[in-house]
Amino acid sequence: MDYKVLAQQTAQDILGYSQDTSGWKKKVTVSSKASKIFHGNLYRVEGIIPESTSKLSDFLYKPENRTTWDKSLKVYNMIHKIDSDTFICHTITHSFAMGSISPRDFIDIVYLKCFEGNVFVISSKSVEFPGYPPSSDYIRGYNHACGFVCSPLQDNPAHSKLVMFVQTEMRGKLSPSIIEATMPSNLINLILNAKTGIKTHRAPPGRGCRRPYQPSLKKK
Repeated sequence: MDYKVLAQQTAQDILGYSQDTSGWKKKVTVSSKASKIFHGNLYRVEGIIPESTSKLSDFLYKPENRTTWDKSLKVYNMIHKIDSDTFICHTITHSFAMGSISPRDFIDIVYLKCFEGNVFVISSKSVEFPGYPPSSDYIRGYNHACGFVCSPLQDNPAHSKLVMFVQTEMRGKLSPSIIEATMPSNLINLILNAKTGIKTHRAPPGRGCRRPYQPSLKKK
């Protein structure tokens, strides 16, 4: 599998979702519509973050930051670095919906790309990776093209509009109604947690479109 090509295509898919304004059903700050990829929904949630797109994208991308602010995750480890902007990670979630949805694990390729207008896309998509087969400890979920889009506000470029897209197959024996009932609040919490996390996180200036970041590899 050419992981880099897959990562680049996923980033383009996420950018395309952000430019598609049709068919979204509003649910407070969360919108959804039927996914074109699987029998489930594509969710969109957005919020305003008082930080530049370069700093925000750096914060969201770095694997060592993720579990410090994303309260839905128990584990987020980089297991293979492809290059400065692309890596493969192993993720384990906490249970949620008052325990009605048990923890899942995922193997995803994560990619950061800067597009015209200082718009950063952090995309992820599930892949198979040697040494990390599904185990009996967790149900292996599958992420179709997911990701963050960080774009500068037109009236205040020092602040960012953060949009997240999620289309996840939880798998296992779950009623679709449980997922539809719990997903919106979980996504709202994720945006709020990111806003709080970057406020308390001290970091150097963001990368801009040309400055590479070298993540450290987490050994299994």
